[in-house]
Amino acid sequence: MAAFDFTRTPLKVPPVKTYFRCIKTAIPVPQSIPILERLYKFESRSMHGQMPIVWDRAKDFQVFDKWGNCWIDFTSTIFVANAGHANDAISTALRETLDQDLLHTYTYASEVRADFLQALIECTPPELEKAYLVSAGTEATETAFKLIRLYADKKKKRRHGVIAFDGSFHGRTLGAAQISGTKAARRWIGFEDPDIFHLPFPYPWDEQGNPLNESGRIRFERDMENLKEQDIDVARDLGGVIFESYIGWAAAFFPPDYVQAWAECARANDFLISFDEIQSGFGRTGKQFAYQHYDVTPDIICCGKGISSSLPLAAVLGRADVMDLPDVGSMSSTHSANPLSCAAGLANLREIERLGLIEQSCQKGDILHQRLKELQRRYPDHISNILGAGMLASLIIRDLDTENGGGELASHICECALRKGLLLVHTGRESIKIGPPLTIPENALNEGLDVLEQSIDDVLKGRAR
Repeated sequence: MAAFDFTRTPLKVPPVKTYFRCIKTAIPVPQSIPILERLYKFESRSMHGQMPIVWDRAKDFQVFDKWGNCWIDFTSTIFVANAGHANDAISTALRETLDQDLLHTYTYASEVRADFLQALIECTPPELEKAYLVSAGTEATETAFKLIRLYADKKKKRRHGVIAFDGSFHGRTLGAAQISGTKAARRWIGFEDPDIFHLPFPYPWDEQGNPLNESGRIRFERDMENLKEQDIDVARDLGGVIFESYIGWAAAFFPPDYVQAWAECARANDFLISFDEIQSGFGRTGKQFAYQHYDVTPDIICCGKGISSSLPLAAVLGRADVMDLPDVGSMSSTHSANPLSCAAGLANLREIERLGLIEQSCQKGDILHQRLKELQRRYPDHISNILGAGMLASLIIRDLDTENGGGELASHICECALRKGLLLVHTGRESIKIGPPLTIPENALNEGLDVLEQSIDDVLKGRAR
């Protein structure tokens, strides 16, 4: 994330009072500054890329501070709270687990772990037969990376090659950072793994930002030629390919026929297809998992965030023969399958089904994308693309007046919306992402989109003055 200097000086803003929003103080709140200053003093600055408000509580689709302000949340704490903040059923499950006096089990068995794993496997597509639980998304992608390498070793491949894509993000630990597609994010490692091969992501635009209507299969064939030129034989040198189901910063999906071509190639040449679903799983895109938009069958998926709508929990799911590649005891984690996290995950799965949140994501997603397309038509010089699916969307911002590609303009829009009672996903790039809790009512969704439109209008008018 590129740094943006959100003002820490309280600014008097017009008061806001609606059924869903309330702004009654300066922003940032003057009384919050000492708290923020303590964080700036005692915490690594890497944690300080978001807007300067201090959360006190969050419920369903709203975020509250201690001073009477309330925001509509279009972030779901970056796509975690799919079933809503502090969902009643999840909170109840956590209280009941606390009352059992079972806070940690390491890898020893617990009933709640068995209950959650069974529910997880039974609610996912049949090709996903076993799971491995961890605490964070980066652990999940590290695990997928390891499984791909173990598979290549089992098949006696010449190289343990992994295909990944430029622009992707898979986590910040060593292996996850190596397969991520940003060179700057890998520079600290000090070396490039010679058996990780990054291919260009097939964006729907060219290098100048113009629409690109080239078929995915043509791009796939070009990538095959690229690999051949590097003396990479897909049959002998690949253990697998890992897709971020959509490129995170832009909510840009792969062309379906591109992914399908890779899936056909994998079956013909005996390597694995893996999807990173950390951001995209559990109804976010209008399907249980975003890979289902591609009509392919994966061997491995990584999921997290919306798997619990609350506590730290992530998982790797896959074919039984792949998930059983590690020897007994060779792959475990201290906090894997923590009883509290499993209780939250189990309640979350039940709530997603009970509330019909996948169907709601489709229905409300239609409203979201229709409204955003209207915004694009109103601001064609500043919104070049609307991407995403279901209750996931991204506005690709361009700024013809500066050289930074729209990143600064996007940040100013996020800051303006904050002052009006709306939280947007600040990416630090030329995009604004939107991903409310799937439980948000339609009238609150529309009100938030009204605020977004007002914020864009205010920022652009302010520039014109």
